[in-house]
Amino acid sequence: MTAETLQFQAETDQLLSLMIHSVYSEKDVFLRELISNASDALDKLRLEAYRDKDLEADASDLHIELRTDPEAHTLTISDNGIGMSRADVVDLIGTLAKSGTGELRRKLEAAKQAKEQGASAELIGQFGIGFYSAFMVADRVTLVTRRAGEDTATRWESEGHGTYTVTDLTGDDVPAGHGTTITLHLRAADGDGDESLHDYTSEHVLRSVVRRYSDFIAFPIRLAPAPVAEADDAEAEDAEADDAEAPGPETLNSMQALWARPKEEVSDEEYADFYRHVSHAFDEPLETISVRAEGTFEYQALLFIPTMPPFDMFYRNTKSGPALYVKRVFIMDHCEALLPPYLRFVAGVVDAQDLSLNVSREILQNDRHLVMIRKRLVKRVLQTVTALRENEREKYDTFWSAFGAVFKEGLLDDQDNRETLLKASSFESTFSETGTTGLADYVARMPEGQDVIYYAAGDSRARLESSPHLEAFAAKGFEVLLLTDQVDELWTTGAEFDGKRFVSVAKGEADLGDEAPEAEGFEQLTEWLATTLDEDVAGVRLTSRLTTSAACLVGGEFDLTPQLEQMYRASGQEVPRTRRTLELNPENELVKSLRDRVAAAEAPAEDEALTDAAEILYGTALLAEGGSVADPAAFAAVLARQLGRSLG
Repeated sequence: MTAETLQFQAETDQLLSLMIHSVYSEKDVFLRELISNASDALDKLRLEAYRDKDLEADASDLHIELRTDPEAHTLTISDNGIGMSRADVVDLIGTLAKSGTGELRRKLEAAKQAKEQGASAELIGQFGIGFYSAFMVADRVTLVTRRAGEDTATRWESEGHGTYTVTDLTGDDVPAGHGTTITLHLRAADGDGDESLHDYTSEHVLRSVVRRYSDFIAFPIRLAPAPVAEADDAEAEDAEADDAEAPGPETLNSMQALWARPKEEVSDEEYADFYRHVSHAFDEPLETISVRAEGTFEYQALLFIPTMPPFDMFYRNTKSGPALYVKRVFIMDHCEALLPPYLRFVAGVVDAQDLSLNVSREILQNDRHLVMIRKRLVKRVLQTVTALRENEREKYDTFWSAFGAVFKEGLLDDQDNRETLLKASSFESTFSETGTTGLADYVARMPEGQDVIYYAAGDSRARLESSPHLEAFAAKGFEVLLLTDQVDELWTTGAEFDGKRFVSVAKGEADLGDEAPEAEGFEQLTEWLATTLDEDVAGVRLTSRLTTSAACLVGGEFDLTPQLEQMYRASGQEVPRTRRTLELNPENELVKSLRDRVAAAEAPAEDEALTDAAEILYGTALLAEGGSVADPAAFAAVLARQLGRSLG
């Protein structure tokens, strides 16, 4: 047995310290890394045994075993995989970074400064880096490995400070089987502080960590029974008598990666249980989406559209996105790079084959594989929603009621898929008192001569239906979409569907096929109102959009609506007040009376009753559209004075 003490590469002490304290934000992931390495070794043995029929290796029961010794305070992770030769050990374990220790140190320092959970993709996932995560929880690590087909073995040992020892094992020191065994001499557990450590000799802790990070590893991860303390002779005899009843190893992981199984082989109940597992919800999945991609890069995805919205769907700091796995190894709970925010209600998992472990969020956002996966997943979700709308209307209505307001955020944010989003969306409209309509149906119902899509935006359907802006549209049979979500105020600007623009009934001059109303006889009224209400309106004109109401307020095509102004101010952004145009209905008796009264007055600007009437006309136009007057007390005083005059 020959032992040799070797030096790590220069700066390794500093490098190990940075790696241990910067790359991983949670100490538990050391076990994930070591189990992942073991899983890779088992995969390699299975492949090698298939290629080399003469390889002396037993691949009949490939597994990973965890063994604890609370008294010695050690944790052992072993596998019966391909194992390593002495050269492999020195190359993979002794050399921390082939690309240069200095460069690795600089990148890890940058990761520490950025407080990112992870480092560069080319650093994480190499056996050497993942292996060294063991020093987060151990002050000494011993590795014994024997490569399949070889008669010798190698032991590697280090405290992670400058040197490591490599020993060639021969004779009785060689393990009976191939594979690798890593023994961690654990640091003392500490439940407090940022550097806290769990007790990794605790079966409860190991179960929890394995199920969180490695539940879907394809090989069984077994927990061997803890050793029993030495007993006296009488107790030893009793123990021997009970040996037949002693518990065997416990398998900790389910190995049931539903996303890797054909959809026809998985029951609805299994999908529902898995959905509740990954989403932490209690409802049933409304729809299950299974995706499998092969070719240049491979991945599987299993996504779920919930039946009910999560309680935190509109919370600002809510984390969203499917869980990310790499070769069935858990990476993170919410990978926001996989789906856009407007699909944040979608739960599930994505298992990629070509990503490195524990990459940072910044790298994930720019990884070309993830960019392609994201595009494919978005496309599949939108196809599913569209199919529900066309074929399963009851399911679709459930979806739209729960998630329509969020889904429409994509009309603002996702220009590449806007046409698909518009086709998959539904809107309330004046066509029906209940239910919703699609844009294709709206366009099909458009009368000859209509070349735009009319909409009204506001707080509620009831308010919109009573708005004076809709009067002439309803009278002439023009269908108007009734949009009641805040995002509707944003995405409709400049939007088109099937070559037809979206036009607000509360903006611009109405073009309903009628001739503009004659202004003759109303010139003095409109000029006087424009002067009297100069601080509130941009102008006054006659309109054909009203049939019963006296007046309404209309914004310019690019003006902010009152609702948008309110939204911006609520978010802390001060915006200039928009003055809109006051439109008058020349057929309304109030307007006619006001016209005659102004024409008869010698000095209308000095007539308090006329001035009050102008204020009331403007205020009621605001209230009729669901708005509010700037000074309710002042408006109430004006209204009271005018009532007093009429009653007197």
